[in-house]
Amino acid sequence: MIRIVLLLALVGTSAAFAPQASPQFAVRGDVALEMGNGSKRKAALKTLGKVAGAVGTFALATTGAPEAALAAKKAVEVVETVDNTKKLIVGGAAVVAAGAAGMKFLGGEKKQDFLEANPYWDQSTVPVNVYKNKEPFTGKVVSTKRIVGPKATGETCHIIIDHNGKFPYWEGQSWGVIPPGVREKDGKPHSVRLYSIASSRYGDDMTGKTGSLCVRRATYWCPELKADDPAKKGICSNFLCDTKPGDEIQMTGPAGKVMLLPEEDPTTDYIMVATGTGIAPYRGFVRRLFFEKTPAAEAYKGQAWLFLGVANSDALLYDDEFQDVKSRYPDNFRLDYALSREQNNSKGGKMYIQDKMEEYADEVFDKLDKGAHIYFCGLKGMMPGIQDMLQGVAKKKGLDYEEWLKGLKAKKQWHVEVY
Repeated sequence: MIRIVLLLALVGTSAAFAPQASPQFAVRGDVALEMGNGSKRKAALKTLGKVAGAVGTFALATTGAPEAALAAKKAVEVVETVDNTKKLIVGGAAVVAAGAAGMKFLGGEKKQDFLEANPYWDQSTVPVNVYKNKEPFTGKVVSTKRIVGPKATGETCHIIIDHNGKFPYWEGQSWGVIPPGVREKDGKPHSVRLYSIASSRYGDDMTGKTGSLCVRRATYWCPELKADDPAKKGICSNFLCDTKPGDEIQMTGPAGKVMLLPEEDPTTDYIMVATGTGIAPYRGFVRRLFFEKTPAAEAYKGQAWLFLGVANSDALLYDDEFQDVKSRYPDNFRLDYALSREQNNSKGGKMYIQDKMEEYADEVFDKLDKGAHIYFCGLKGMMPGIQDMLQGVAKKKGLDYEEWLKGLKAKKQWHVEVY
């Protein structure tokens, strides 16, 4: 009960620093509180949830107590666990990022090292296709939250799924989802859809028992109807974005090794290029390297450079987390956005991801020449423009693009996962 009072006091104190509310809140770092069954304690939890939800978008730091303000910023809702004597105060990744002071305030700190290989960078035990189409795993939805603003082009949701520690995965892998029902054309079950996992192997709650997906709702605008045509909407994306806590999801995988982090050399630079929900694997990377107390984070001395292309500011994904990392690790994390409807490129046209990368072409090529790994994730339509840009830069540098690219692939520095 003391902890509840303290956290309520923190929320109240931090309210003075509250900026405009934002809907981009799907991330969480869960802090468990031991609770009895008393009605007063239950009432206190409900009150805390309402208050925390109202002030869930505080500044990442204040002049008085940055760690405490950061922790308060992420206390956004109260969720019941299967055990009625416990509750989870759900916050964001930055609760962990607040550092030792913030974690101690919330009741202690814990290393994330119980799901590591030995040594941690050894990839010989990466789990692959543990669950297959004929015998899928049944996960349960913890929460589904819209994480884009009102002016975003479409709806994107962050979905946390409970797998009870029975569905291990590594950062950069994907989960398969089998939507319920059957296909209209032949009555057969729907096929599996793959989604890049948007959390580290420890999950947003750091327990190793959950995983997250970042899903954009696929809709079709009919010019004749001048409205969305529900008959042509994405089957699986709409199913996932409509899920509610407790809903079951049939899952397969984990799939893929191409997007894994090569962690043996902790000085390796990572260049991460994404459009839209292609940000998912990189969120897992960033959490592993900068938010969590993993062996990889303790060892990492390189630079992770993220390029994200979306339509406008309201469509940015996990921006609060990335801005936090940028402020705390300016030498180890770089962040560049391409906002096609808000920014112009050097030629006066719309700013797309390849245009933003071209601004730093010399640095990108230099890093790759020195062993950096480059990752691409998003819609497959992103690649032609990027490759044309890289080819143009290579030509200016007097390089044979095909040979240059072949060299990157031979050294396993080139990672592509598009859909």
